[in-house]
Amino acid sequence: MEQCLADIAVSRETGERLQTYADLLVKWQARINLVGPETIPSLWQRHFLDSAQLFPLVPQSVHRLVDMGSGAGFPGLVLAILGVPDVHLIESDGRKCAFLREAARVTATKLTIHNARIEQVAPLAADLVTARALAPLEKLLSWAEPHLGPGGECLFLKGRAAEDELTQAAKEWIFSLDRVTSLTDPASSILHLREVRRGRAER
Repeated sequence: MEQCLADIAVSRETGERLQTYADLLVKWQARINLVGPETIPSLWQRHFLDSAQLFPLVPQSVHRLVDMGSGAGFPGLVLAILGVPDVHLIESDGRKCAFLREAARVTATKLTIHNARIEQVAPLAADLVTARALAPLEKLLSWAEPHLGPGGECLFLKGRAAEDELTQAAKEWIFSLDRVTSLTDPASSILHLREVRRGRAER
């Protein structure tokens, strides 16, 4: 834990809130499957640091963030604890939403939880949309587009299939891309997408 907190350079108070979140997750994991059981021994590296590495990439101008398919709160709840304002978590599983509400309560984190499928949530006009381990890029963009406000951007954590997903998504979407190597897995990456719109770029 200590090394992960050092890697993301948080204050003692924020570190304590993240620890409270982690303790609650382990407690609830015994009753409902929040994360892969095999990842619990490396919880801080696999989930907390993996999520927190997005924070330096969040534009300072962001006033609303939408996290799609939040699950146990990664990365949305972590980013809210780190200080991103007006975070909206979208999660269709009612049990996970119950966990998210309790995690927000015990960590004194203000956010909004939408217990619904992504496509059922009214457009949220977000400055930034995030997702982690949720769906192929093409599908993420189709879900994200209605929730992006003017000039909105996306940060998606992607694994080893990122290149193939980018190729496939480019058949239906136009976007500018910055790609950042993941801190937790050199074979994974963060896709920072801007100017997202439907269409196919001219070759």
